[in-house]
Amino acid sequence: MTFNDRSTPLSLLATRRSGKARDMIAPGPDAGELDQILQIAARTPDHGKLAPWRFVIVPTDQRDSLAAAIVDAYRAEKPGAGRLEIEAMDQFARQAPALVVVLASPKVESHIPLWEQELSVGAATMNLEHAVHAMGYAACWLTGWAAFSDRVRDLFGAAPERIAGFVFIGTPGKPLEERPRPDMAKTVSIWAGPAAGGN
Repeated sequence: MTFNDRSTPLSLLATRRSGKARDMIAPGPDAGELDQILQIAARTPDHGKLAPWRFVIVPTDQRDSLAAAIVDAYRAEKPGAGRLEIEAMDQFARQAPALVVVLASPKVESHIPLWEQELSVGAATMNLEHAVHAMGYAACWLTGWAAFSDRVRDLFGAAPERIAGFVFIGTPGKPLEERPRPDMAKTVSIWAGPAAGGN
């Protein structure tokens, strides 16, 4: 079965794909749409009802400040960085019309395993991406150096929080190309019991 439009829930799920943040143009979601996107993102599996994630919206008028802070953090951690590296860091936060930083915000005092909390963070981010697609926009979930820098993390939160990703949102500036998908014959199996060696 093929899905080539967004007219049904299944075709919507089957046609979502990431756009490139650097290729996104205006318009992006307005404040009301972004609020709805994040409410949908929060409707995710969450053992213990902990909400072990946070969403931080970076407004358009704060992009320059974020770019400068990321450059400062990069220079502090990599004092020998060259011009091209600095330019890449400077441009990172300026991509796409909208930016949401997703933070893993674990409740370490809970009896719920941290692994399950982290899975919930990923599920929430995926929900966010599906909501973006349903509204007719494209999303790009990026990590890279900035997501693993404590200095950058501290711009949005504090340990034990971590940056799960920077989700850039906007209108595709060019047609989105489908990418190769996994061979389902290699990724799906039917368990036949212990004697089958776990397959």
